[in-house]
Amino acid sequence: MTVTREDTGRRAAFPPGFVWGVATAAYQIEGAAAEDGRGPSVWDTFSRVPGATARGESGDVACDHYHRWPQDLDLLTGLGVGAYRFSVAWPRVLPEGRGRVNRRGLDFYRRLADALRERGISPFVTLYHWDLPQALEDAGGWRDRDTALYFADYAALVQEAIGHTEPHWITLNEPYCSSIVGYAEGRHAPGAREGHGALAAAHHLLLGHGLAAARLRERGSAREPIGITLNMSPAVPGGDGPADVAAARRLDLLVNRQFTEPLLAGRYPEDLAEVFGPISDLSFHRDGDLEVISAPLDFLGVNYYYRLHAVAAPYAEPDPARRAACDIGVRTVDPDGARTSGLGWVVEPQGLRDTLTGLAARYPGLPPVHVTENGYGDRGELDDQGRIAYLGDHLAAAAGALADGVDVRGYFCWSLMDNFEWARGYDARFGLVHVDYATQERTPKASYRWFREYIREPRRNAVS
Repeated sequence: MTVTREDTGRRAAFPPGFVWGVATAAYQIEGAAAEDGRGPSVWDTFSRVPGATARGESGDVACDHYHRWPQDLDLLTGLGVGAYRFSVAWPRVLPEGRGRVNRRGLDFYRRLADALRERGISPFVTLYHWDLPQALEDAGGWRDRDTALYFADYAALVQEAIGHTEPHWITLNEPYCSSIVGYAEGRHAPGAREGHGALAAAHHLLLGHGLAAARLRERGSAREPIGITLNMSPAVPGGDGPADVAAARRLDLLVNRQFTEPLLAGRYPEDLAEVFGPISDLSFHRDGDLEVISAPLDFLGVNYYYRLHAVAAPYAEPDPARRAACDIGVRTVDPDGARTSGLGWVVEPQGLRDTLTGLAARYPGLPPVHVTENGYGDRGELDDQGRIAYLGDHLAAAAGALADGVDVRGYFCWSLMDNFEWARGYDARFGLVHVDYATQERTPKASYRWFREYIREPRRNAVS
């Protein structure tokens, strides 16, 4: 059955000036991994580890956006969005992560940002979307406090190059994934399975955000809003017993509160030491760090895909001192009869509304929020009715949060086009535009046309 606008509550209310956009990330689309002076990133290294990514695939070529970016900007213009969220590849600008500057890399992003402004599209620039220069990882990576300092230097360099386009700055994308998924679970680069190292990485990522934000404010203007993007998943009990309630709280700490409490409340979670126990002495927490991390944000980016249903489970490692930071006595389950995406992910639009209203309730004075990622994965159908239904339902949920009083300012669909989906390789597709990776041909899907029509009807979607 064809899904229509009316089927999924698309008469939602959004205020005038609401920002409509799409999002991408450098390593997932750019390709040109060894061109024009770009240095290797942790993902270049990780994707060459046997079994690390599906079929051994990498972002070496990806969508060849580095060479085809004018064509991709034509797709943005045709879609009618007012903003484009893209990321800068740190190793394309600083091949070793510090020191020598690669001007060809900076020039690429300068051309891209200038071209967006010429088309009337606002740049939302993510400074870090997981592609740490390998040279910095070799020196300790995000486990090391110095990486936060180098990140601030890098941020200032990028601002010098493209700040004249008055972008919105997003310091980090999803520090949970960079730290816990990358340094504790080992599913993402750099593929580590650590306790203390992963928690140190989480803290130093937040410190890097704070230091970079301070440098951006010092050098920039009030027309360059500064924020950070967190991936948020409400952790709810998957069972009725007290053990499952406690498991959900531990998972909420790991995924959500470990990041929101320092950023939005200027404190560490009260149960941090209790949950992680002997994994770490938390010696990386230093006096003054919270003041840097919790400096006011101009906006908060929220990425939402699904809720987490938690139940208590045995620890994978019996020795508490040897546990990875993700080993907290929890596993996740799917609710019975749950609706799922083309990749099998549970689809729960209410979770987006709960995320946004929960943030506003927990943190009085919450800054304006942009939904910086929300999207549906499948295997690449051109008539992608599942994606249309997903987007419509989640837009209705965002509108519900607005009606509840949350200051939601924008919505970015993930993603503009199919791309390298990290450890999943190229099989999982999230794009509004289909990419034939053999020919690099771009073909707009049904969802591209649907989203274009949706954002072209401000009267239908405007608040009366």
